[in-house]
Amino acid sequence: MRTLYDVPAPAKLNLFLHVLGRRPDGMHLLQSAFMLIDWCDTLHFELRADGALSREDLGDALPADDLVLRAARALRQAAGGTAGAHIAIDKRIPSQAGMGGGSSDAASTLLALNRLWNLKLPLPRLAQIGLALGADVPFFLFGRNAWVEGVGERLTPISLPPARFAVVKPDAGLETARIFSDALLNRSSEPAIISGFAANPYAFGANDLQPVAQRLCAGVAQALQWLGSQGLTARMTGSGSAVFAPLAYGTGLQDAPPGWLARECSNMEAHPLAGWASSDDSSVGG
Repeated sequence: MRTLYDVPAPAKLNLFLHVLGRRPDGMHLLQSAFMLIDWCDTLHFELRADGALSREDLGDALPADDLVLRAARALRQAAGGTAGAHIAIDKRIPSQAGMGGGSSDAASTLLALNRLWNLKLPLPRLAQIGLALGADVPFFLFGRNAWVEGVGERLTPISLPPARFAVVKPDAGLETARIFSDALLNRSSEPAIISGFAANPYAFGANDLQPVAQRLCAGVAQALQWLGSQGLTARMTGSGSAVFAPLAYGTGLQDAPPGWLARECSNMEAHPLAGWASSDDSSVGG
């Protein structure tokens, strides 16, 4: 059995995000298309014989109790195991960006430790554990670009044409809870259908969170304007402050203002760890 793994954790973009309503428990009902991109964190896992769980930050400092450690503890508890691990994280995906960095790290942690500890839990069981950690975690375990419904737990695989994107994160971040608690958030979009999306996936719909985000965070509007000044049609991804725009092949991105992060990214057909856990007859998305 191997005692060491180095694994990627890719970011995602929401190609659109519609809010259809709200459940009695306050959770919002969504429709979206999630797309994997090649902006990745890297996580290093090493088996510890003493049963301890430890973490090391190789890049940006992370919270003392982040989703990676919570995922490790949840997996060990679900399996009834006692194994330990040291986890080193090279954090590259910005936080509060709407790119799913924390959820992706958690998913890669579940997949890597499931192998490192030889637990052999099937993918649907990992997805159950992941959903308790965060609504986006099952998507990264799913391993493919997906049409997403419900509160993020219902996933249908979709095929997307290869494309490049400009992805920009202004210096300010934005907390998800602030957007979804805003009284002016549109919560009544009409349901869309996959066939309508598939006809023009990179220009379909809108992000219903964007008007609220632009009011709460000036950086969102500034990033949209900056990409627009380069002739690009941009929108916000997810519920953070990052924005993106499709790039024509042969075009490039200008240098970003100080304090911003800007990258040219390509989409991915599948997660690099797809196939790391066995599946059964159940859908990962429930």
